[in-house]
Amino acid sequence: MQPGDLNTKRSLIHIKNMTSKSCVRIVRENLERIGFIRVHYVALGEAEISYDPQIISEGFLDALLRNNGFELITDKETKLIELIKTSVIQLIYYGGNTNSLIRNSDYLSERLGHPYAYLSKLFSEKTGTTLEKYIILLKIEKIKELISYEEMTLSEISFQMGYSSVQYLSNQFKQFTGYSVTDYKNLTNKPRTALHQIINN
Repeated sequence: MQPGDLNTKRSLIHIKNMTSKSCVRIVRENLERIGFIRVHYVALGEAEISYDPQIISEGFLDALLRNNGFELITDKETKLIELIKTSVIQLIYYGGNTNSLIRNSDYLSERLGHPYAYLSKLFSEKTGTTLEKYIILLKIEKIKELISYEEMTLSEISFQMGYSSVQYLSNQFKQFTGYSVTDYKNLTNKPRTALHQIINN
C-alpha cells in the first residue's frame, strides 16, 4: 500500500492491555508485518495507521491484536477507561519523579480533558475498582520493581513515588502486599503482578 492511495483510510485505533514499552514494540512489529498497513506511530494504548478498509477490517485488526494479548477498543467509554489506565502508567512508570510533584487528579483531568470526579466515577462503574485503588496498586508494583533493582534507598523511592514519608509507604506496602518492605526485599522470588492483570476489565 502506498501513501495517498485512493482508498487509504488514516485512523487512530485504541488498544487494550498495552502497559509497557515492550507492548508498544510488539504491536508495532505485528502491524508492520501486514503489508497492507502503514504504521505512523504506536504509543501506550493507541496507534495511528493507514490502510484500505476494503482489505483490512476492524475484525481483522482485532484478531491480529488478540493473538498477542491485546484488543481493539471501539466503545467510547471503554476507550476512556483505557486512556485513564495508560495515563496513570505513564505517570508512575515513565514520569521520573513527576509523580511526587503533581496531584494525580490534576494530571488526569488535564491530560484527558474531563473533571476528575467524572473520570473516577466512570472508572469505578466500568471496572468495579476505584481509581484511587488502581493508582495505589500501580504504585505498589513500581515500588516492588525499584526494590528489586536495589539502586535506590527507601527514602528515595518514597520521594519518587510521591509519599509524604517512608512510614506511609511502608504501611501502604504492607497493607496491599501482606509483606513488610524488609521482608519483601529479602525474598528470593519476589512476587509481582503484570500491569494488565492488576484489575480485571
